Order: sequence, then structure tokens, then C-alpha cells
Amino acid sequence: MHFESRLWFLTKGFRWQLLLCFFVGLLSVSIGIARLAALGWLIGKIFEGIAFHELILPFFLIAGLMCARGFLEYYRNIIAHTTASKIQQTLRSILFDKVMSLGPGYITHQRSGELALTLVDGIDQLETYFGRYLPQVLISAITPLIIFCVVVFIDFPVALTLLVAAVVALIGPSLWHQLDSRKSLERSKAYGAFAAEFLDSIQGLSTLKSFGQSESKARLLSDKAKELFRTTMWVLATNSLARGITDTAIALGAAAALIIGSSRVISGNMELNALLIILLLGVEIFRPMRELRSVLHQGMVGRSAAVGVYRIFDAKPEVTEGSNWPKEEIQDSSIHFRDVEFEYPGKREKVHNKLSFEVNQGERVGIVGPSGCGKSTIVRLIERFHEVSDGAIHIGGTDIRQLPLNVLRRNISIVYQDAFLFHGTVRENLQIGKYDATDQELDDATKKANIHQFIMDLPNGYDTLIGERGVKLSGGQKQRVAIARALLRNTPILILDEALSSVDAENEAIILDALDKLMVGRTTIVLAHRLSSIIKCDRILVLADGNIQEKGTHLELIRSGQCYKSLMADQLNSVEEVQLSLKREPIARENGVSEDPMLQPDVGLPPTEGVIRAEGLSWSQTGLILLRHVIPWRAKVSVVFICGILRVLTYIGVGIFSALIIWALKNDQSFQFFINGLWISAALTGILHWLESWLAHDMAFRLLADLRIAAFRKIDRLAPAFLTRRRTGDIMSIATQDIEMIEYFFAHTIAPALVSILVPGVVLGVLLSQNIWLGLSILPFLILVSISPFLMRKRVDELGSKAKEASGELTAYVIDSIQGMAEILSFQYQIRQRDKLHVLAQNHISLRLPFYRQLVFQEAALDTLTGLGGLTIIATGATLVQSNSIDAGTLPLLTILAMAAFLPISEIAEIGRQLADTLGATRRLYGLENEPVIINDGPGLDSQTSEQTIHIEAVSFWYPGSNALVLDNVSAEIETGKTVAIVGPSGSGKTTLANLLMRFWDPTKGTITFGSHDLRQYKLDELRQKLALVSQDTYLFNDTLEANIRIAKPDASKKELYRAIEYSALEDLISSLPVGLETNVGERGTSLSGGQRQRVAIARAFLKNAPVLILDEATSHLDTLSEQVVHQSLSKLQANRTTLVIAHRLSTIQEADRILVMDKGRIVESGIHDELLRKQGLYASLVNHQMVKDDLL
Repeated sequence: MHFESRLWFLTKGFRWQLLLCFFVGLLSVSIGIARLAALGWLIGKIFEGIAFHELILPFFLIAGLMCARGFLEYYRNIIAHTTASKIQQTLRSILFDKVMSLGPGYITHQRSGELALTLVDGIDQLETYFGRYLPQVLISAITPLIIFCVVVFIDFPVALTLLVAAVVALIGPSLWHQLDSRKSLERSKAYGAFAAEFLDSIQGLSTLKSFGQSESKARLLSDKAKELFRTTMWVLATNSLARGITDTAIALGAAAALIIGSSRVISGNMELNALLIILLLGVEIFRPMRELRSVLHQGMVGRSAAVGVYRIFDAKPEVTEGSNWPKEEIQDSSIHFRDVEFEYPGKREKVHNKLSFEVNQGERVGIVGPSGCGKSTIVRLIERFHEVSDGAIHIGGTDIRQLPLNVLRRNISIVYQDAFLFHGTVRENLQIGKYDATDQELDDATKKANIHQFIMDLPNGYDTLIGERGVKLSGGQKQRVAIARALLRNTPILILDEALSSVDAENEAIILDALDKLMVGRTTIVLAHRLSSIIKCDRILVLADGNIQEKGTHLELIRSGQCYKSLMADQLNSVEEVQLSLKREPIARENGVSEDPMLQPDVGLPPTEGVIRAEGLSWSQTGLILLRHVIPWRAKVSVVFICGILRVLTYIGVGIFSALIIWALKNDQSFQFFINGLWISAALTGILHWLESWLAHDMAFRLLADLRIAAFRKIDRLAPAFLTRRRTGDIMSIATQDIEMIEYFFAHTIAPALVSILVPGVVLGVLLSQNIWLGLSILPFLILVSISPFLMRKRVDELGSKAKEASGELTAYVIDSIQGMAEILSFQYQIRQRDKLHVLAQNHISLRLPFYRQLVFQEAALDTLTGLGGLTIIATGATLVQSNSIDAGTLPLLTILAMAAFLPISEIAEIGRQLADTLGATRRLYGLENEPVIINDGPGLDSQTSEQTIHIEAVSFWYPGSNALVLDNVSAEIETGKTVAIVGPSGSGKTTLANLLMRFWDPTKGTITFGSHDLRQYKLDELRQKLALVSQDTYLFNDTLEANIRIAKPDASKKELYRAIEYSALEDLISSLPVGLETNVGERGTSLSGGQRQRVAIARAFLKNAPVLILDEATSHLDTLSEQVVHQSLSKLQANRTTLVIAHRLSTIQEADRILVMDKGRIVESGIHDELLRKQGLYASLVNHQMVKDDLL
């Protein structure tokens, strides 16, 4: 038996409820024993010829016992599910708190998909463990002893035989499972690995599609799905064999008990009436074993799920909570690094080596240095996401290791380089900075971040959904929301980690002016590559080689510094070249900064947009859809169906041959033939059940592997448009939990459903052939039992479907929380984040409990109707015996036959919960499968052309679900071999234009041609093979550095690979990594800095060597030195190549053959750099904001 002492420890506070459930179960079992013993006694009285009217009271008393048992079973299951739900809720909250306490240092080395699977699916599995498996184990262990104590008064040898068989049926499968528990752990790992890889793949689909690698990723996922199938079948082989052991032990035990009892009746040591009681008690003694058999798999799965829970519980946080701080607040906000040493686990080199510097209270200090030099690590160390290896960090003279984490973090506001926005509204994201912020405070903060007007122009203002990771906002808009969030916090320490890297020059100037006022009196650290971000700092520190190389003001460092001057030389030179062309005063614009009020699709959709709904299909339609998947497997389904029929018949045969032996004993007939039939039936029962289960599951899980890959391929066709309004966690939930649930239909429903129709029909026919009144007496019960699964079906299915949606939303929320952990901890939002999780989980439970109540009621009613059906047959038989219409010796046979008619239907009822879940899961999968594909493959071109000119002709574009123009009648030409740059304020449509070129979207109006052919004529992979995109947000997969670069060209030679590495300035990074190119970069490349990730993206472009190059803010995260190296390489790459450059930095675009200036979705200016400066228009304004600083003169 799968009993876990550690899981039992988690039941503290709920054990009395579990014990109550156990005692109610024991009472139910006792009543069950009494009712069957009474039935045996009743048949014995009929054998004796007692008149029917004398037995009316016993009939009613037995009927009362049956109803009482039904009520107790209902009550027991309700207690079990309610208690298990409370344990589930408590455990999920504890586990969430534990994950948060482990911090980003732990999460960096984990995979979000696996963690989410543990927190959602794993905890759900434990609900089944606590709610069904654990109570059933206890009842199954006690029931044989109770029956032994009853039967021993009748006959000791028979009692001992039943007890031994029951113990074998109980312990045998569990011992087998213990021997093969390693396989269940392998299966758990394979399931988690598939989930993590699937999530990684769909979150990086834009990158995969850009390089034409989504099909290769589908093949990798297929391999993982097959590995999941293989490990699952190993587990199910064990489970099926365990079922076979249980069934064989039950059947052989019943047969042996009856045969021994028969011999003792012949020898005069037992009465025939006593044997009748034993015949019927055999049903009850083995009933808990049969029920345990049905939940044994859940016990095993629960134990496997517990492994993931233990892994989290056993993990040790990298940092420990400070406890020596007697005060409530920090009085002095100065920051001192004292000989700090730090290296990331597994890295060759130290990030910081004896790093020492100080930031005085109220001082503004800038920190600059090459990308990857450890600037962001300084922030993570101040936040205590990691512990220093040596040295100390002091705030206000106190070692931060002595400060409680909540005291430390509530005094710091941070804007990270990669701002993480959560799925939700603008208001919800802002209130992470201050949960009780008033509308006035929100307005003040957003105005300072220059995002207020943009928010006001959104359909629902602050209450507009912005999608997962803020996908519906541009990079600059996301950063400005993050800045506003930090401003709301109003702390004495402010840290800006490349906070303006994605913001255009004009917005940067406005934000910097606001920040200038905000920084007064605050201790501020500014980490940046842009000169404009750090030029006004009181001091600037130059970080390189793990230590401070230079320090001073901007002017001091320009005069005497070497590192600083080389870092900023390119930006200074650009200023010198253009400042004479610019007016001294900033150029005013009539309407301020332009903002497109609808940047991404469906911003105005209702809040339900993120989760795929389980709706639109009736019960019958859903069944037909699932049956279509089975058509290719119809031969195997037929074999499973035949095995199912034979298995039920042999199981019934045990009862029939037992009854025939009693008939032969009563009539002094030979019964050796019946004994032989009994042994054969008993032996075949287990074998046939094993064969049926194996074949059904083999077919089912092969289908699941196919469905999972089909789901990924469908998402591939839908992305990236589909992902702007869906949550990747929910999609992962469909590919894992929902598709897993569909297995119940394929493996547990099709054949049993057919058997549940056939067997009762045959039994009814036999009873009618014996006597029409026998058939008519049981007919109402069969009708009631047959329609019971359909009663309240609509309500049950609705609850099941809603629960699947709630589970998907829960998974999405958990993934959001894991991937956004740094922001949650920095803003001390973990308690409120957990409370939101609690609300979502409670919603899930509130749907499950009524669902369970409905199904448990059906199961209890079915059990009661089964007993009453058998009782009715005995009552009818008694009257027929008295009228000499039937032989009294056939009454046990007819009773067992009648009760056997209900067996296949009860098996369907047992999986009622899973079947309802299956229907809900299928509806969600159907919703995904039938999502319309916006971008379809073109017919392809018959001939290739060397022309690379791109014509954009009168292109207008708005996203589906929105009527706001993103691009408005845009026309442009990018000639073969020329470089065209696009500049403009954030949200002006620049990246949208790049996405149209990649055919992530198609123009709403107008056309884009490439080489004289409309883009829609190309096959998608054919088109994208000609384009190399370096996007603003680089996505790296959880794989080696080499694999991430090779995505651009998997078959590239070593020479091509190393040339791309050289051109993208990655050699130093590779030499610092533990195993060089074979180093795993972590999920989303978390082990690399922002600049290093961007250089990997550039290496991809070099490796792909496509005729058209699209650079969308390709160097925004690079320091000037790295940018210079990369620009020199890009210049070589751009030679004789059609290039589109989207950028804010002047150094990136001023040498372009033509510059297009965009504003509000239109091209408002066009020309070369010098021409546009002379026009003194928008371009000149952008350059003016970026370059004209009093400090530079």
C-alpha cells in the first residue's frame, strides 16, 4: 500500500475528520455485512419453506439496511472530499510560500513548467490520495478482519480461507508496486520534463518561427511525449498486473471458500443455510479490495506527486532570514559594499572580487561597465536574492544579513532591466508597488513616468488587460509602467537597472526630468549604458573585472578616466557630430509624445480572454469527437471490448458456478463440473482483466502522445497572434492535465460502456426466460440504474468543464508567479500574490465539491438500487417458489445474476468524476483545435529571385478586436542591399511593421512585396528563411549556449559557428562559462545578463546569414564597447544585404541609407541623417532629447 508518513504529517489539523471518515466507513461496511448476511439468512428461510407473509418484516428491515448503507457511503465520501479539499488548499498555500522563500536563486535552476505542475496537478493528485485512496486503504485493511470475526462463528476453516485471500488481494498488489516504485518516479519526471519543454517551446514560439525551427521543436516534443508514453506504460504494466493479482485473489478466494464450505456441508460440519450466508458475504469481504484496486493507481500517482512536493520542501534557501534587527525601520539609507566577493554556482570566474564602494544617503551614483560585468548582480545582492561569498554589504551601517528581509526590501524600489508585468490590468500591475494606491496616486506616478495619457486612451483605462508579461504593450511602454510602479512605492532607496533601455529619447527626457525631482534626498543607484541616464549622477563608478576601476563625476572621468571614456566615446563622438546642427532649446511638439492607443490585439477584450473555455459542445457531440480519434484503432478497441465482456462474464461466472454448487447440494446432485467451472472462471478473471487493461491503456496513451504533438503544431500555426490573448500556462495545462484526462474515455469508457449495455441485457433476458415476473421485477431498477449516469448530467458536466477552466487559470497564475518572482519579492507582494492564489484555488474547489456531491450521490444511489434489485428478486422468487413456479434451489443463482447485471454499470459510475472531467478537457482541446488560423501558408514560388527589394504599399493595420489603427497608410521601399532605419516614439508602430514583414500578422489593407512577390505567396518557412530577425526581447531556451545559437542554422559547421561567435563578441563570455558552449543557459537565459542574451541573438543572425536583416533594438542592452564591436561586424553583415534597423540610439541609425520617422502609425519624415536634422522636425527633436545636455558642453 502506498502510505506516506510525510504526507500524513501534512494532515495535521484535519486528522479527526479523516478518522471520522474512517469510522463512518467502518459503520457502512458493518451494515453492508449485515445486509448480505441477512439476504443469505432470508434465502435459507425460503429454502425451509417459510411463508412469504412471515418474511415481510425482514424484507423491509433489509431494505432499510440497504438505504442506510447508501446514506453512510454518501456521507463518508462527502467528508473525505471536503477534508481532502481543505488539506489541498492548505498544502498549496504552504508550498507556494516555500517556493517564494527559496527565492530567485533557487528558481534560476528550476523549470517553471515542472514547478507549476507540482503546485497544481500534483496537489490535485494528492486531493485524490487523501480523499479516496487513504480512507479506502484503512477500510480495506479492517473489513476482512470484521468479516473473519463474523464468519468464524459460522465456520473457522472458511473464515480463515476468506481472510487469507483478502490479505493476498490487499497486500499482493502493494508489494508489487513497492518493487516497481522507481518506474512511477521515472514517469513523474518524464511528465514534468514534457510540461517544462512544452511551456518553454510555446513561450519561445516567435523565435522558433523566425528561424523555421518549430518543426524540429515539435520532433523534440514528440520524443519527450513518447518517453512519457513509455514510462507511463511501465507504470501501467505494474498497475494492470496488480489489478490481475487482486482479481485473481478475489475470485480464487471466493471459489476456495465455497468449495471448502461445500465439502463441510457434505461432511455435516456446516448447514446449507450457513453456506448461503458465506456465498453472499463473499461479495462484501472482497468489495473493499475491488474498490481499493480502482484507486490504487491514484495512490501511486499521489505518491509520485509527493516526490515533487518533497523536492520543494527539502530545498534550502540560499539566504537566511535576518533576526538581529531591533528597530522597525532603517534610519540611514547609505549603501556600502565592503570587499564583496561573489560567484554564481557552477561558474568558473568570480563576478565580484573584493568589490568595495559606497553610496551616501541621498546621493545619486551611476554604475557603468561592459555587459556581463556584474551590474545587475549588485542589485540582486542588495535585494538578498543571493548571499555574498565573502565580504559584506551594509545599509545604514548594518550588515544586511542582520536585517529581516521584509525590512530590507520595503526600503528599496527597483526598476529591472527586463520589467516583468503580470497578466491582469494596468491597475493591478501598478498596485503591486502600492496595493492601496488611490486613483490620484496612480495618476501622479503614471504622469511622472510619461505613460498616463497612453493609459487614459486605452478602452478601459487603468482596468484594461495587458496580457501575459505585458505582451500587449511595446517594450518602452512596459518599462514606463514598471517605472510608475516603482514611483508608487516611495522608498528611501531607488535602483534603476537599465530602466530606460527600451524607452525612446523623447520619453526618456521627460522621465529623467521627473526622476531628477524624485531622486532628491533619495539614495539612488543608476545602472545604465546610456550616457543620458547617468550624466547627472553625483558620482559615476566604472565596474570591470569584478571591481571598481574608476570613479568620479562625468567631467572628471572624461578628463582623466580611460575605461569610462572608452565606454562612452561613441556616444560623445555622436554628440560632437550633431550638436552644431541642432537648436539649443528642446523642440516643442504640439501634442507631446505620440502614443498609439491600441498597441496589441484585443486590448479591449473582456477579462475572460486568457483561459480557453470548455464550452460550445453538448455531451453527445463531445463523445462523437473523441470516438473519431479511436477510428484508426478500431481493431484494438474490438479486442478490448471482447476482453471486457469475457472478464465480466468470468467474474459473474464465479457467482453463477457458486450458486449452482449450492443448487446441486440442495438437490443432492453431483457438482464436480461446477467446481471445475468455478476454478477456471476464477483464474481467467484476473488474466482477462490484465489483458483488457493493458490493451486499453496502450491504445489510450499512444493517442495522448499524438494529441499532445498535434496541440503544439496547432499552436505553432496560431502563434504569435494567438499568444497575445491567451495564457501560456493555460495552454500548457491543456497539453498536460487536460489531454491526460482524456485517457479515461479511451481506456475506461468505450469498452465498459458497451459492456454495460450488453451484460444487463443478457441477464434480463435470462431472468425473463426463467419467469416473466423475475424480469419485470428487476426491470425498474435496471432502468433507474441505467439512466442514473445521465440524471443531472448537464449540471455535472457544467461543473466539470468550469473546474477544468479554473484549473487552467490556476496553472497560468502559478507560472506567472514563478517567472515574476523577482518583482513579487522586491515589492513584498508575496502575501497578496498567495492570497490571490488562494482565491483561485478556492474557486476551483467550490466547483469541485458540488461536482463531487452529485457524483457521490449517484454512486450511493447505484449501490442502494443494486441491493434493492437483488432483494426484489428474492421477494419475487419467494412468491414464485411458494406457487411452485420455480425451484427454490435456483434462488441464489437468480439473486447473484440479478446483482451481476448492475456490475458493469457500477464500473461506469466509478469513473463518473473522470468522465465529466474528460468531457470538460475535450471541450477545451476542441476550442484549441478549432481556433481559426489567421496566417496561412502561401502556395510557394516556382522560381527563386535574387532581388531583395521590399515594397510596402499603402499598408494599414489594426489588430483583430480593435478598430484603432496601428499603421495608417504606410508606404516605403527598402532597396536591395540598402539599409533603412525606422525611428520614432514608443508605440508608433515600428515593431508592428517588422512583425508584418515576418508574416506574424498580415496587413489589414495594402500589400507588402518581397522580390516583386506578395509575402502571402511565399510558404512561411520559405519566406522566413530569407529574413533574419534580431528582436528587442531575446528569447533563449533552456538548453546549452551552442544549441541556442544553432537554432539559426542547426547544420552549421564549426567554422560558421565560431565566426558568428566572434562577430557577436561572445568569446569572453564563453571562456568564462564552466563548460563553454555546452553550458546550460537556464530558462529564458536567466544565467546570462541582458547584454549577453542580446549578443546571442546577434550571433544567431550572423549564423543564419539571410539576405534580409531586421534589427529591432538589437543593441539596446549592450555597452558602447560591445556595441562598437557588434556594429563593425553588423556593417560587414549588412554589406550587399537588405537591412531594416529599428532603434532609439543615434549611433545605431545615423549611417543608414535612409531613415524613416514614424509617429502615430504614419511615416512623417524620410531622408538621411543630415537632411532630417536640417528639417528641425520630429527626428531632430528625438536627437535633441538624446544629445543636447548642458553637462556635455
